[in-house]
Amino acid sequence: MTHGFTLDTGALVALERRRVRVLRFLRRARHGAWPVVVPVAAIAEWWRGRSDLREDILRAVLVEPMSLALARSAGEALAAVPGSTVVDAIVMASAARRGDVVLTGDVDDLQRLQTHFPGVRVLRV
Repeated sequence: MTHGFTLDTGALVALERRRVRVLRFLRRARHGAWPVVVPVAAIAEWWRGRSDLREDILRAVLVEPMSLALARSAGEALAAVPGSTVVDAIVMASAARRGDVVLTGDVDDLQRLQTHFPGVRVLRV
């Protein structure tokens, strides 16, 4: 059983494009009263200017601020998994803190980080 979902940039793009699979996950989260979290770094990577739809998406999720503990955890992952990106490492570190499932459009990159965060499940949207 999941504690919630953590979205990466690809999942935000999928939401913006109204992809059926990600919308199903969000309905499931609402039905199960599970939180849907987006680390602030993923927002920075996704945001390309204000739109009503982007504002609606932000209202539908919990935006997690960057903390020192989260930054350290992500940095350790970057050292352990060469070639990973900062935002991907932050997303995985964020999900690991809560036992969340990560929803992503780029499974391969995040699955590489599972070697450092083995308890995090990664699903394609």
